[in-house]
Amino acid sequence: MSRVIHNADQFTVIGENIHATRVVKRGGVRGHVFEDGSEAVTYKVNGDQRFVIVPEYFTGTQPYEQGNLKHFMIAMWQGLNGTPEASAQGKDYIRYEVNRQIKAGAHYLDLNVDESSYRLDDQKQTMEWVVKYVETVSTVPPSVDSSNPEIIEVGLNAYSGSQGRPMLNSIALERPEAIDMALKYDARAIIMASNEVGMPSDSDERVENVGRILEMALTKGMAKEDIFVDPLFFPIAVDANYGRHALDAISRIRADFGDEIHIAGGMSNVSFGIPKRRLVNDVFLYLAIESGADAGIVDPITTSASRSLSIDIKSKPVELAMELLQGNDDFAMNYINAFRNGDLE
Repeated sequence: MSRVIHNADQFTVIGENIHATRVVKRGGVRGHVFEDGSEAVTYKVNGDQRFVIVPEYFTGTQPYEQGNLKHFMIAMWQGLNGTPEASAQGKDYIRYEVNRQIKAGAHYLDLNVDESSYRLDDQKQTMEWVVKYVETVSTVPPSVDSSNPEIIEVGLNAYSGSQGRPMLNSIALERPEAIDMALKYDARAIIMASNEVGMPSDSDERVENVGRILEMALTKGMAKEDIFVDPLFFPIAVDANYGRHALDAISRIRADFGDEIHIAGGMSNVSFGIPKRRLVNDVFLYLAIESGADAGIVDPITTSASRSLSIDIKSKPVELAMELLQGNDDFAMNYINAFRNGDLE
């Protein structure tokens, strides 16, 4: 492994936040309730309070009944289907997030509409609308993201290319036909370390799976520099070895497949269920970069390569997070005890 970046400007950010799964709590800080009982998602632009009204359509959904507002799902639906006023609210909210992501350093905007509907035709219509609208307000290209290749193709076809080449998220052994789609639309692509039936169990499986799908992509004519490998990162709260598996996989992928490919991934996944997530995320990103990662599918507002590269690796909180992420803290006991004692500040 030879490729290690030392400058945050060399780190490619795929901004993950324009995603129909994102939620805020009903009645919480971002969930406003009006006197008549109607609800809205709230946000501020230059101190000005703004609202995206929750449509009646949404109040019958399971997330709403569980106390959640899927704010991008709402904004997308309103933008596409609402009255002129409601449509403007939805568009304004999406533009607000586009601007935030780009200002924070995103090089691509990952657009995912999968949970906007259970109906494929509706998902396709929403993806087409979102890609076309975002292109009118963005200065960076989209990363078209879906679990369904048909939805991805709709998004890539809707993009005119005005901000540069798009990203396809993603190619995997379970859907190798996405390689042809990437070539057809001149897209860069994220390839996954999963296999035909599921997720990898360790670093060996990750490297084997990446080698197989990478060989297919290169044989068909994809350029190495257009490929972003996602080794797949899982929560260390579930298994203490997950951090080490991921970091080992990064090192081996870099060593085995060279400096031309990129290594990315959903960096914040590792910290789910762990207190002081920002600390864990910062330290994991530092370790990932040191291991050979040069990109990430992240929210640049909360995750920063610049901040991670400047952490004090000798500080006690960082040392504890490193031990946790490297699999040297069984059941996270040392880290949790330090958190309870106030030693992670």
